[in-house]
Amino acid sequence: MSATGFRDPSPARSLALLRAFLREQQDPAACYALLARDAADQVEAYGKVAGKIVVDVGGGSGHFTREFRERGAQGILFEPDPREFGPDPPPSTVVADGYLLPLADAAADVTFSSNVLEHVADRDTFLGELVRVTRPGGLIYVSFTNWLSPWGGHEWAPWHYLGAHRAQARYRRRTGRAPKHTLGVNLFVHHIGPTLRHVRARDDVAVVTARSRYWPFLTEAVARVPGVREFVTWNLLLILRRCPS
Repeated sequence: MSATGFRDPSPARSLALLRAFLREQQDPAACYALLARDAADQVEAYGKVAGKIVVDVGGGSGHFTREFRERGAQGILFEPDPREFGPDPPPSTVVADGYLLPLADAAADVTFSSNVLEHVADRDTFLGELVRVTRPGGLIYVSFTNWLSPWGGHEWAPWHYLGAHRAQARYRRRTGRAPKHTLGVNLFVHHIGPTLRHVRARDDVAVVTARSRYWPFLTEAVARVPGVREFVTWNLLLILRRCPS
């Protein structure tokens, strides 16, 4: 049984996650605790993390790191923006950029990155750094919200389909404040097709799975259909295995 109590994928799981997301502003702790349990379950589908070094890159307030530690892992959080920590970051949290992690080659058994890739300008350098710090045979977990997802514009979605400038202006008019995300500053256009081609062309990783993270059924199938996947996948989950040197 998973820690969330839901089978992955399943309509019940997707509905529970959706309900948590809709209440994220009112109850962020509950939302991210559920998401952390769900993500840790996805990692442990490929092996228990107890006793392993799990590196959480861009994990913000540390919900994922705490979940991995509760499962017996040595979890380490690397986050570039201290404003994301909140009042109680996990011990040993490190302020560090995902482009240049202060870790030796092959230091981690699992390298984990949840919803970070859309916030980095240089996708290939970021992914390369995740691969570098993962030991041969180790696992790399990467999920991201692609630009053409209905949530691609984040807080100003789905109006990003009409253009980022118009969507951000609408958000300002509606809320009276500036959006957290600005295209080209802390939110970037990444698509599923080019990302899959990049990781499949690398000779230092093998793609274990490429699937929708939240979709309730046919999760791998929806990620295989060019064009359609850019809208339907919502959030791409990549599980990669570091190849032997």
